Amino acid sequence: MKPADLPLNALYDAALLDLDGVVYIGDRAVPAAPEAIAKARAAGMAAAFVTNNSSRTPSSIAERLTALGVPAAASDVVTSAEAAARLIAERFPAGAPVLVAGDTGLRWALIRRGMRPVTQAAEDPVAVVQGHSPRLGYDLVCQGALAVGRGALFVASNADATAPMGPGMVPGNGSFSRVIANATGVEPVVAGKPMRPLHEEGVARTGAERPLVVGDRLDTDIEGAHARGAASLLVLSGVTGARDLAAAPPERRPDHIAWDLSGLNEAHTGTDPLPDGAACAGWTARIRPDGLVALSGSGDRLDGLRAVCAATWTAPGADPRTALDRLGW
Repeated sequence: MKPADLPLNALYDAALLDLDGVVYIGDRAVPAAPEAIAKARAAGMAAAFVTNNSSRTPSSIAERLTALGVPAAASDVVTSAEAAARLIAERFPAGAPVLVAGDTGLRWALIRRGMRPVTQAAEDPVAVVQGHSPRLGYDLVCQGALAVGRGALFVASNADATAPMGPGMVPGNGSFSRVIANATGVEPVVAGKPMRPLHEEGVARTGAERPLVVGDRLDTDIEGAHARGAASLLVLSGVTGARDLAAAPPERRPDHIAWDLSGLNEAHTGTDPLPDGAACAGWTARIRPDGLVALSGSGDRLDGLRAVCAATWTAPGADPRTALDRLGW
């Protein structure tokens, strides 16, 4: 992983922040998030909130953030609903009917793009767009499947399999979109991360020249950063755990890791390659002949994790479980 001798807020001019699992979980802020964002902003780092969640409008998300102690305007928020609406509006004329299997955020995003939201396949929609909604019912999913079966473009706001909530992980929109996909044999076009549009919009709104993508998911946030050619920070306050990180393929490996958003305001230790592994600060991780990763040393647990990941990434098939057990994962 890359070293950062200065705090990240001094090396990057804007943070493109995921929300679920990063800024808040369920109806509560991640404890470190409000103070960390305020400190990063005070240091001159811009912030855009870039989320795969399509159920809420940017203004409602901004209100929620502000209530949680993170002041935000609607213009600071970029949602996958906006990316999906843009994708559809670029393909079809204004006023075309679009069946919405989702929530208010999707409907308003389509209206702002000049499209006409509908709920019945009988209205011959040119597209079906699906996004997460706690109120999504069987009847509406059936209407979406009927329309896709008749040739409507199928768009998913995002493909997240899970979403973090207070009690734990729950099915995300990617899981629900499989219902229409399985029923019709048609795979959706995905508008959200890891595709480029969300992060491109975040860069445009902040005017960033050195953006830092911050998230808790390897398959959306970090892979999306790679797709955009941006640096990335993985926070361990949400979906991804140490074992997932150690097993990450090249396109899902972050430049930096932190427990939470406090990592924006800290310097970060890099890793040093060894002939048979990697070192980081007081830790050394070596690949044994039997493929197990052996960890020795002491110090910060995150430095130990950095060493284990760097060693494992150089040796396909290496087994980091014993080393991670020692670190408490």
